[in-house]
Amino acid sequence: MSLKFGTSGLRGLSTDLNGPAAAIYATAFAHYLLSSGQAKPGDPILLGRDFRDSSPAISAICAGALTRAGLTVLDCGTVPTPALALYGLEKHAAGLMITGSHIPADRNGIKFYRPDGEIAKVDEEAISRAAAKVQASSVDATPGSAADHAEQAQALFLARNLAILPAGALAGLRVGVYQHSTVARDLFVDVLNHFGADVVPLGRSETFIPVDTEAVSSTTIDLLQRWAAEHQLDAIVSADGDGDRPLVSDETGLPLRGDLLGLIAAQFTGAHVAVTPVTSNSGLERQPGLSILRTCVGSPFVIEGMLEAVRAGKTGVVGFEANGGTLTATDFTLNGAALKALPTRDSFLPVLAVLFAAARSGKPLSALAAGYALPVALSDRIENFPLETSAALMAELRSGKDNLARFLKPIGTPGDISDIDGLQVTLTDGGVIHFRPSGNAPEMRCYVEAETADQAQALLEQGLARIRAFAQGQA
Repeated sequence: MSLKFGTSGLRGLSTDLNGPAAAIYATAFAHYLLSSGQAKPGDPILLGRDFRDSSPAISAICAGALTRAGLTVLDCGTVPTPALALYGLEKHAAGLMITGSHIPADRNGIKFYRPDGEIAKVDEEAISRAAAKVQASSVDATPGSAADHAEQAQALFLARNLAILPAGALAGLRVGVYQHSTVARDLFVDVLNHFGADVVPLGRSETFIPVDTEAVSSTTIDLLQRWAAEHQLDAIVSADGDGDRPLVSDETGLPLRGDLLGLIAAQFTGAHVAVTPVTSNSGLERQPGLSILRTCVGSPFVIEGMLEAVRAGKTGVVGFEANGGTLTATDFTLNGAALKALPTRDSFLPVLAVLFAAARSGKPLSALAAGYALPVALSDRIENFPLETSAALMAELRSGKDNLARFLKPIGTPGDISDIDGLQVTLTDGGVIHFRPSGNAPEMRCYVEAETADQAQALLEQGLARIRAFAQGQA
């Protein structure tokens, strides 16, 4: 099977997951919860899903398996992942989200939640061991049904977001919502309308469209730019398939970097500590009043970093990833109301924080972003890149400074090196290039930073060219 745990949940080909594998992992998760005392027979467990063609069938298989394992399944329907997580915390119930997030439609996955929040790496290991035991015996993959709790889950998440800003806080802004096939599409319209924005729904699709908010495709950018001009928009907002990664473009249709969205969200909450992966912009450390802690890529690592900060006595702790998904590890007070901790990626908080900053400043989003003076950061990926090739590339880059210097010779001279996740190299001219295999799909990612947009684009193209040359045996 293609299934494996990546940066956020189990992922693989939908043809592999849609069948006994879904029953195996759902049963394994139930056994883990019951054996570890995190659930008892009859306890509720939540199920949510995205709009992929394969998601309803996989969800039904999981419902049957969880019921046979002795749990009471509550169907939350097509709901954003942070909404499922919030409802789970409210009911102290574990949950499964059937989603492949931003990856292609022929793939899918499962995100797992304990009753106290998103699972950690140690939980992934325990679930994998339990799955191996379940797989060794016969498993029943008969689909099942569940009580409908979609309205309750949606209502709780909507109420959370309607309390974040003052009434009319976004009045005067004309905001497009790129709806495509994200489960967040209708909630975004409702929330932005509530705060007084003039909302223009755009690009709704009944066919699943994978939108990667960390590496926005040129096709998507062309759409955003056309819509921004055609509708005279101040911003366009969207999210990935399961609604936990935000996408915000400025008034010209150019997307803002996800780590900038996370930074603005952290400042909006009044956070003191922000935990973020090594792939986020290096200029974050220069922002006043915010302590930055770096981790490997993936929400489990960010969550563990946040928990370590809380255990160390830190207050006002948030996390965010380079894709913009923002997590809160502690409670905050916003607009005179308590915003309860939600330690899972959320697209709504950063979207509202950025739009509020624009409305309050009276500046266009492009000017607001430029005011942070962060290095220009770009990233892209090579899709359908064999896992064995990416492993060989990383082994080559780590095999010694001479080999690394030879590989980078057409680009520049390596200086400082970090191997927290992948290999990040600061060049002697100040540029940064970072090579990293995706944790969720057969993809090779390249991240760069430079002083100007032209320099960053050139560095990115050079980095991708070196990856391709290696794959062709020419590096």
